[in-house]
Amino acid sequence: MAIYFYQLDKPYGSFSNFSAHGFWLQRHYWPTAEHYYQAQKFVGTSLASLSQVIRQAATPTDAARMGRDPRNLLRPDWEHIKQEVMWTALQAKFSAHPDLQILLLSTGDEWIVEDSPVDAYWGRGPDGQGKNYLGRLLMQLRQHLRQEQVCSRLPHG
Repeated sequence: MAIYFYQLDKPYGSFSNFSAHGFWLQRHYWPTAEHYYQAQKFVGTSLASLSQVIRQAATPTDAARMGRDPRNLLRPDWEHIKQEVMWTALQAKFSAHPDLQILLLSTGDEWIVEDSPVDAYWGRGPDGQGKNYLGRLLMQLRQHLRQEQVCSRLPHG
């Protein structure tokens, strides 16, 4: 049985990039994974100052709106690095919140799906046939956390 997440007030809503699980990364505090992800779109560009504006956005919705504004040109390598950026955000978020690690590990081997009705790249999209890359990265992180647990139990020396 798959585990679906999307709305913050529903089970597994904390898996959402909009969940209020902040973290420190690159000498800055990021209120949500969405803040971090959207801000990275402009690093190293003429709009680099927008990254800090996005980091300080009042809500993840505001951060997303700014990051998705089609008037703002994204860094040229964005399509090639956006999954890596998301992976970095997820690692930081889950490292900062052991309760989220426990929740993620509790999903066993279930398929994890971002139940987004609109996003067919990070979620399942309007027709349910989306790529679900956010869910895939969460499953990859779950496996990574399992491996860390095994390694921490191995005898050292």
